[in-house]
Amino acid sequence: MRIEAAVTSISWIPSEAVAGMTKMPFEGGMAHYDPPPPDVVPDPHTLASLRDADRFRFANRLEGWIEAEDGRVTGYGQGGSGLIGSTTISLGRKVTFEAISLPDLAPEPEVGDGWVRFTQTAGGRTGLPMPRTVSSPPFVQYRAPVAYTTLTLTVHADGRAEHELVGASTFPRHWVYGSDGTLSHKSGIIDFKEWANRSFGKHTPWGDEESPALVAQVETALERELSLQIMRGGVKPKVRKVKEGALLAEQGERGGELFLLLDGLLSVEVDGRALAELGPGALLGERAVLEGGLRTATLRARTACKVAVASADAVDRDKLVELREGHRREEERVE
Repeated sequence: MRIEAAVTSISWIPSEAVAGMTKMPFEGGMAHYDPPPPDVVPDPHTLASLRDADRFRFANRLEGWIEAEDGRVTGYGQGGSGLIGSTTISLGRKVTFEAISLPDLAPEPEVGDGWVRFTQTAGGRTGLPMPRTVSSPPFVQYRAPVAYTTLTLTVHADGRAEHELVGASTFPRHWVYGSDGTLSHKSGIIDFKEWANRSFGKHTPWGDEESPALVAQVETALERELSLQIMRGGVKPKVRKVKEGALLAEQGERGGELFLLLDGLLSVEVDGRALAELGPGALLGERAVLEGGLRTATLRARTACKVAVASADAVDRDKLVELREGHRREEERVE
């Protein structure tokens, strides 16, 4: 019996992701942020279409198959590759810079008792130069930093398949899709400064260093819909930075704002007990808006976070009611 599976990552630049002087071209309209990728990327053809439409910076698709008989692996093979995008800027007219792809890294698959684990690293750098000082020799870099993801795919003889984002550059945002093409995970933190300072030469998988990925579960489709209303509505939300360990909101205090987590991980706590850990895209605060203005949970920054703070009238109230009904964090205790 032949069993096939795949995992795909898409890497893109969301709004509010760029820091420092490099933000100026984005704010001035020369460069552009990316719209969120779709919730479903079913096949390589769709991935290529997104690339041609300039919808992402690069992608990594890993495919694996095994032949199984009586619970034993009798054969296996690996496919897929990286897919690099391009950078388009406006200088009176639009100019496109082709990106530079690095060779895919695909070590020999690991074979176990009834399973095979495949691994692939893919990425590259933009063709647009990015002059900057860095903290290690040669202390000045002209070429853009390297962006990449490392994916694993484990295929079992009983038909199961598991995937992971085990390593990634700290910029840009990485979304991960399973064999069925649906969004399953996303990277939890964007750190533009760290990426610009370190992601070159030996500090990448093509040298001798991997950056572990901090991964979060995906938010709901409704949260993604409401986040677009908040970020692209008539009133731009305030963006608040929260230090690691600090509180964004405390149970029992009054509050009427909505919180959209743009970057980082937040812990949801009730009566001192951790119930859930949320990543980018999570929308919070709807219960205080709908239920008398008191916060029903404490929100604590597990990492440094960036949060958009919006008024309740930034989104449709009926959608907030729907969001509240779908949130059951009291039943999702983190061990």
